[in-house]
Amino acid sequence: MKLYDFSGAPNPKKVRVYLAEKGIKVPMEEVSLLSGQNRTPEFLQKNPLGGLPVLQLDDGSYLPESLAIIEYFEELHPSPPMIGTTPLERARVRALERVAELGVLNSIATIFQNTHPFMAGRLKQVPEAAENARARLATNLKVLDAAIGSRPFVAGERPSIADCTLLAALDFGEFAGVALDPAFANVARWRTAFQQRPSAQA
Repeated sequence: MKLYDFSGAPNPKKVRVYLAEKGIKVPMEEVSLLSGQNRTPEFLQKNPLGGLPVLQLDDGSYLPESLAIIEYFEELHPSPPMIGTTPLERARVRALERVAELGVLNSIATIFQNTHPFMAGRLKQVPEAAENARARLATNLKVLDAAIGSRPFVAGERPSIADCTLLAALDFGEFAGVALDPAFANVARWRTAFQQRPSAQA
C-alpha cells in the first residue's frame, strides 16, 4: 500500500494523525496541490476528482476520501478502537466526527476560499458566503464544546476519529487565519492537550 499525501491540507492531516494514533506505518508520496500536481493526467487516473489523500491498495487499485481510508484501516486494524466498540458508541463517534468535518472543517474551508488572498483570482470570492460560514462555524463549535465538556477527548475517554478530524480542522483554521474563539474553552483545552500527543505532529 501507499498513501498519496499533501502535508499542507487538512484531509491528509487527519489520516496521518489517525495512522499515528494506531501505530500503522504506510509509505507516503507527496502530491503538491500548490503546483497542481493533483490535476495532472497521471494523478487523475488515481482519483478523477483530484482530491487527496488517496490510498493505493496492494492490488493496484485506489481508494479516495479520507474517511473511507480511515474506516478501511479500522477494519484491518480494529485495536486500539478509534470508532468505538459497540453500535451506539460507533454511532456517537461518527456523529461527532461529522460535526467536526461538515460543521467545522467545511466552514473554515468556505471562509478561506472567500477571504484569503491566496484564493483571490482562483475563484470568485463572496464575502456573504464567508459570513454565513462564520456563523455556521460558531454553531458547530458550540455543539462540540458542550460534547467535550471536561472529558479528555472529543468522544469520551479515549481518542477517536473525531479527534483526528477536529485537530486537522483547527490546524487548517490557524493557517487560514480563522482563529478559535476563546469562548469555546473546552475545545481550546482539548486542543492544547491533544497537540501534546506525538500523533498531532504527523
